[in-house]
Amino acid sequence: MRKLNLLFMAIVGVLFSAMTVLAQAPAPVDHAADSSAGLKAIAAGVGFAIAVVGGAIGQSRIGAAACEGAARNPGAAAKIQTMMILGLALIESLVLFALLVVFAKV
Repeated sequence: MRKLNLLFMAIVGVLFSAMTVLAQAPAPVDHAADSSAGLKAIAAGVGFAIAVVGGAIGQSRIGAAACEGAARNPGAAAKIQTMMILGLALIESLVLFALLVVFAKV
């Protein structure tokens, strides 16, 4: 428990040290001379690709576990399928939220 408290206090200390940076006024940005638009698009594409790969891995693991569970206990296949579809929908919604963030930031 002592290690957990120490870790928590270290995290709080790091977060408090960043508060002064967030308190500064933002510098004026000239959007006409913004040359980083291409880099933002590349970063958004890479970030979305990571989200898609994570979602695909999660969906494949859910599918494999559902098939294995139905094979082990055919009587519970309907409940397993319902839980599998719910899990797949939640994972897919996270990927769609990542797509929404990509379009909002670019």
